[in-house]
Amino acid sequence: MMRLPTFRYTAPKTAAEVAEILAGEGPQASIVAGGTDLYPNMKRRHQTPKTLVSLRHVEELRGVQLNGAVSIGSNETLSDLEDNAALKAKLPALWTAVQSISTPQLRNMGTIGGNVCLDTRCNYYNQTWEWRRAIDFCMKCDGETCWVAPSSDICWAVNSSDTVPVMIALGATFTLISTRGERTIPALEMFGEDGIDYLTKQPDEVLTRIDIPDQGSAKSVYRKVRRRGSFDFPVAAVAARVEMDGDEVKAASIILNAVGPKPVVCETAVDAILGKKLTDEVIEEAAKLAGKGAKPLDNTDHISMWRKKVVVVETKRALEALAQ
Repeated sequence: MMRLPTFRYTAPKTAAEVAEILAGEGPQASIVAGGTDLYPNMKRRHQTPKTLVSLRHVEELRGVQLNGAVSIGSNETLSDLEDNAALKAKLPALWTAVQSISTPQLRNMGTIGGNVCLDTRCNYYNQTWEWRRAIDFCMKCDGETCWVAPSSDICWAVNSSDTVPVMIALGATFTLISTRGERTIPALEMFGEDGIDYLTKQPDEVLTRIDIPDQGSAKSVYRKVRRRGSFDFPVAAVAARVEMDGDEVKAASIILNAVGPKPVVCETAVDAILGKKLTDEVIEEAAKLAGKGAKPLDNTDHISMWRKKVVVVETKRALEALAQ
């Protein structure tokens, strides 16, 4: 049986208190919301914080506001978002991503902020301490070598969040607070190129709010590939958004995830559809260009070449859905 390491548990009631504790404890402290990812990682000794700072009683981090734009508290549970009919009607791509995460039991505990800050994943990392010791530890935890790409000087563990590519496609912003003050950043700026330093959020910062601008007449869709139709993390994911001017594409975004440490912005694929009708030929070309932007490695479920090919298929399906 895997057991949690010893830690001190704190339960502040305001975001300011959370920030003060994080500032005082330093790197030895970790935030815990639902704990659906952190606690298993602690059992495998990926993380061994001395202090856990719970968000369970911080009511100001809950709630959803919908009036044109959408504002979501970072501690809103995934189940509550899944049950929000107004959110489903207004942001169907985000709702699709939320309801695809894990299982109902884990969505009851997991939060939207937790999914945004989800630890990167890899077949060489997400194992027990004994398994990792047997092959020698990887650079993401306790070792010096990336066993997926041994000559690499960065970690290639993948970002497997379902909600993140949708938020980037929709132009979301994240609000972070610390004892130094508050800052708001575009969603894409939250994520780094290295599977170890995968967040630009500082250890003493708290993600408090997610804001998504009014989408107007724009349409969006989320496509996800995984081995099983429930529970599993994505092995390839596509979020696409288009805004039309008549029957031509006025603005668009295509974001890939689960094919690298950071979500991939498919600029060349977007350029291929701007100012054009979404015909079969245009969609085919854009999907091929999106596939070129995917550079998966063999560090998660399914082989990398198949995942690269499936990006093309899922991008095509996403754009076909938006063309209807």
